[in-house]
Amino acid sequence: MASYKPVVIPVVPKLGEKITQDTLYWRGFKTPVQIKEFGSINKIDFSPVPPYNYAVTASSRIHIYGRYSQEPVKTFSRFRDAAYCATYRDDGKLLVAGSEEGSIRLFDISGRAPLRQFDGHTKAAHVVGFLSDKYRVFSGGDDYSSRLWDIPSATEIVSYSEHNDYVRCGCASKLNGDVFITGSYDHTVKVFDARTKRSVMTIEHGHPVESVLLFPSGGLLVSAGGRYVKVWDVLKGGQLLVSLKNHHKTVTCLCLNSSGQRLLSGSLDRHVKIYSTASYKVVHSFNYATSILSLALSPEDETIIVGMTNGVLNVKHRKPEESKEKSQKKRQPAYRTYVKGRNYMPKQEDFFVSKPGRCILRKYDKLLKSFQSSKALDAVLEPHIRLYSPEVTVAVMQELNRRGTLRSALAGRDEKQISLLLTFVTRRVIEPRFTPVLITVADMITDIYQPVVGQSALVDKQFLRLQEAIGREIDYQEELLEVLGMMDALFATLTEKRATSLEENKSNGLTKTLDQDLSI
Repeated sequence: MASYKPVVIPVVPKLGEKITQDTLYWRGFKTPVQIKEFGSINKIDFSPVPPYNYAVTASSRIHIYGRYSQEPVKTFSRFRDAAYCATYRDDGKLLVAGSEEGSIRLFDISGRAPLRQFDGHTKAAHVVGFLSDKYRVFSGGDDYSSRLWDIPSATEIVSYSEHNDYVRCGCASKLNGDVFITGSYDHTVKVFDARTKRSVMTIEHGHPVESVLLFPSGGLLVSAGGRYVKVWDVLKGGQLLVSLKNHHKTVTCLCLNSSGQRLLSGSLDRHVKIYSTASYKVVHSFNYATSILSLALSPEDETIIVGMTNGVLNVKHRKPEESKEKSQKKRQPAYRTYVKGRNYMPKQEDFFVSKPGRCILRKYDKLLKSFQSSKALDAVLEPHIRLYSPEVTVAVMQELNRRGTLRSALAGRDEKQISLLLTFVTRRVIEPRFTPVLITVADMITDIYQPVVGQSALVDKQFLRLQEAIGREIDYQEELLEVLGMMDALFATLTEKRATSLEENKSNGLTKTLDQDLSI
């Protein structure tokens, strides 16, 4: 008796993904670790010094995590309401954070109580950070103001009220200890110098600004707002260099890698895009479960952390290159393994004994083997197959049709099962690879269940949808045939013109030669 042959699933060629060095590098980040916070995560900031702990600001708390720890090593919770934008100083010893009530608190990493408190904002202070001189703090709030504070005396140095809407982002220059930048919902980015009473530059972004970033060189500024990420040349007075529109929803956060060669942007569309700063093209993309509010990359580019609106912290680690090299060095077989049978020459009387491989049948193959046609069809109509592997469902339908049992497998179904079948056929019948088989299936379903049309509103609705889908496809095909006819006519006209011009050229050549002969 011949053994059962499993159903052959036709393989359709797919466009191959272009594998680049960036693809390999960013895929090196392993399966993420998920940490649940108390609220949406508005800021993640890495300490600039080893062991590179990171501060997570969520709800009314600031948690300090070790790079590989899933529990906070320290917590700052001296806030009445929400805390914002906890940021490290360059030496990693101090941490500053804003709050919903408008006060700004300065913490020592080794302690718990605030060292300083700066009061002046009348509304929530969403933006805080250190200037590069380490002794001053800048801030921005929902009272439309940007302020500068002196750490030793805990006093306000200067206040700027040039924005016309909430100030929600900012950064400081690492080269100049007097320069800082703020972005506002009034669509502008302003550059301030602590030595002047007014802003020294205003850049019009065009959308509410959610994040700003200054390159380490200090010459390029990146702003994010709306669906746009824009790069500006500060040294040329804020000239726009490039505008990037790769996200489908608002871009909320920006980040640079340690070398400044890759720019990362996070968005409410659940994607993190990675750009090359040489060409500003997307070189890789990460997809996450929910909308992204904050993003950070460790100073050594070994950890990428994303904070989301649902309060989940997504941490991806990359294995160091050294450990990778070590893992690739596997134990080599002994020398005798290579020598064994090296000089053996096969003889004519030798027989090759092959071990039969065990064929593991899938559920639908087992049912087909036992001639349970209806159950086999039910097996391939399960959600994980019909939605993600429709070629399997269609292949089984084709096999049932070849056996002559498709009609019996389709018959005797209730309202819900008929609706499921019609939904699948309606969705996939317009795909060229499935059309021949599914047209046959649609004809059989129509023949079998025509007598019961009008008895179920659900089934009637699915039949109407199938009719509309096939009607639309016929219209498209007719339009395509018309276009093909027009193109054939154009090509025919061009061919005739070319032939006529060639004949004219030949005749002109002959007349010229005749004239030359007569003149001679």
